[in-house]
Amino acid sequence: MALAAAAALAAPLALAAPARGAEPAPYTVTPLRFTVEAGGRTCAVDADLYRPAGVDAGHPAPAVLATNGFGGSKNDGSTDAIGKAVAARGYVGLVYSGLGFGKSGCLISLDDPRSDGRAAARLVDFLAGTRAADDGTRADFVSQDGAGDPRVGMIGGSYGGAVQLATAATDPRLDALVPLVTWNDLAYSLAPNSADRATPGVFKWQWANGFYLMGEGQPLLVPSLDPSRINSIGCLHFVTDACDTVRLLNSGRYPQAETEKMLAYARSVSPVSYLDRVKAPTLVVQGQSDSLFDLNEATDTYRRLQAQGTETKMIWQSWGHSGGAAPGELDLGGGDLEASYVGRRVLAWFDRHLRGNTAADTGPEFAYYRSWQSGYGTAGAVPAHNRKLYLSGDGKLVDNRNKVALGSRSYANWLVPTSHSGSSLTGLIGLPDPQPYDTPGTYAAWTSGPLSEPVDVVGAPKARLRVESPRTEAVQDSGDAADKLVLFAKVYDIAPDGTKTLVNRLVAPVRVPDVTRPFTVELPAIVHRYETGHRLQLVIAGSDTAYFGNRGIKPVTITSAPDDTGTLELPVVN
Repeated sequence: MALAAAAALAAPLALAAPARGAEPAPYTVTPLRFTVEAGGRTCAVDADLYRPAGVDAGHPAPAVLATNGFGGSKNDGSTDAIGKAVAARGYVGLVYSGLGFGKSGCLISLDDPRSDGRAAARLVDFLAGTRAADDGTRADFVSQDGAGDPRVGMIGGSYGGAVQLATAATDPRLDALVPLVTWNDLAYSLAPNSADRATPGVFKWQWANGFYLMGEGQPLLVPSLDPSRINSIGCLHFVTDACDTVRLLNSGRYPQAETEKMLAYARSVSPVSYLDRVKAPTLVVQGQSDSLFDLNEATDTYRRLQAQGTETKMIWQSWGHSGGAAPGELDLGGGDLEASYVGRRVLAWFDRHLRGNTAADTGPEFAYYRSWQSGYGTAGAVPAHNRKLYLSGDGKLVDNRNKVALGSRSYANWLVPTSHSGSSLTGLIGLPDPQPYDTPGTYAAWTSGPLSEPVDVVGAPKARLRVESPRTEAVQDSGDAADKLVLFAKVYDIAPDGTKTLVNRLVAPVRVPDVTRPFTVELPAIVHRYETGHRLQLVIAGSDTAYFGNRGIKPVTITSAPDDTGTLELPVVN
């Protein structure tokens, strides 16, 4: 089952063919092999060169570089579609199998700039005409910004998205990036703590083990592996630090020294640690339906790039790793790139930054798919939090502190999960995913009255909480983060008939740093309309089936009083 989950990442993006009725430009495809030094090893990179007809030294064209999602290759059906799509539009395409996948060598290093970024930079050398492929092929037909500096962009999704940022941090020659549905911080992605990034998070066991089993299962998937793809008996195909990270997370024990090492490693191979070196204009595209890499990751990347002066814009499309495909959206299986909003934005981004067309309209700073209305919503920035609700002791969410009643809500977790948000496994192997649920007695809830008008939330809700948990307080300073309290925050939409919807099945896992102090939870960002007559409900649950939970039973009480109560803040656009 975990293999099936990870296999979903093998095909994150397929750029479509030219519009119906348009004659695609002819091109040739040439298999190439490159020998590179990466991560202290010498290994081969397997690639395909897509060269449009008529492109030569006298008539050069800009290039687009791309690679696969986790578990895929240059031939996985979506990665090669990128080469076809860009070549049909007159770009030179160079599509390759990432390190540790397909017929490329070296270990899987999670898009480490020192390995994956360096390997991609060697392919940029080829596009610059300063390096030949192993068979002697040279590219003297790529547009140049200067000697040894080709005009080149990158595009790809998920694992093929983060590698763009790793490459740009390694090689300043890149001119445009389009990372889709990828991560900002793997420590947050695989073990998120929505209250405190310094405290170890809550292990997302389904996704993480899916990756791990797919990587370690390479001999079953790719017989006759390149020897440079074999590490040791204890860690077959990943770099050792990656295996150590997964083992520590699975152990359920997080002693301080080992945990600090794990967090440092996860962040060292994540954009969060090297975005300051990324200067290439970047169009960030993230999916709303994504329990692996949520919208908060894209927002963190976007804000960091923007703050340092790197040209960047952001789109929140409908689909991500958890599904969410919608009519008219960028289509994985084909269709017309020009026919989708995101596709047109990608074309304009490359047209502006690779072809130098200053008239190309690259669109607004921020755009988001709306399921309740045609067309994308747009804004100059991610909306600010402008509506506050208060947690009342009688279980209500109220809009005025004076309406808060004195009272408490209590729950206790069990030794097995009693709440369910969603699974990364069941839908991928042909089984239905149960609807989200919470078992009575194992969660606390606060519910608003019926809304008098629609409320459109665009962004990440925030909950300010203070909890009481004497059993946790007695052990939370043991030196093992597993003794701290774990809880899960989520916001439901309750229809007039009582039907409850957990938007995109997203939750905010929290390992509370200190139960004696208040803390703020940033929930995963959403784009959702709460219709007239519907009610909002904030739930704090003691467990979730997709995550490791508490060590032991840790009862929780949340007390409300008019002068001291929790809050829920919403970024509302209407």
